[in-house]
Amino acid sequence: MHPKPLYVEALIRTDLDALWQHTQDPALHRRWDLRFTDIAPLTAGRFRYATKVLGLRVTGLGTHSGERFRPDGTRTSVLRFASTDPLSLIRAGSGFWRYTPTDDGIRFITGFDYDTRWGRFGTLADVAFRPIFGWMTAWSFDRLRIWLETGTPPERQSPLAPSAARCRRSRPTGRHGAAPRALAALERP
Repeated sequence: MHPKPLYVEALIRTDLDALWQHTQDPALHRRWDLRFTDIAPLTAGRFRYATKVLGLRVTGLGTHSGERFRPDGTRTSVLRFASTDPLSLIRAGSGFWRYTPTDDGIRFITGFDYDTRWGRFGTLADVAFRPIFGWMTAWSFDRLRIWLETGTPPERQSPLAPSAARCRRSRPTGRHGAAPRALAALERP
């Protein structure tokens, strides 16, 4: 049985354009997202990412596409990612970001899933890794929220300031939790 996809949702009291910029600009994105130490654009819609795990650098490639203006006022961004790095537990995956304006701010959502490598060992390792990866995503979303709501950059925040507990981690029913149709058409890295 395949594990549940990851889901994180945060309410961020900011302008939609500011949130879009902080999530779509690789130089800003890598500052708040604990999961990455580097995100480098390659060609239009393609990027390279890296992270350090136990002092080792793990790399991968990704493709992305964003819909900046939708008739209902929301925005979406979809991505696919993959790694041929033998150190990477994650072989390939895909996900989305959804930005939904509300009266209280922007409802910022991600949903993503991935396949592992290393056979049965990878499947077992993912039992421990997946909750940690979900926690890292939620902690990072709250770190971004603090940055945009207070102006305190991630580098100046105490590691105890962001809290994964402030984010919703279970997918609701309905379209807000479902992947956008654009994800099916996005090319693989």
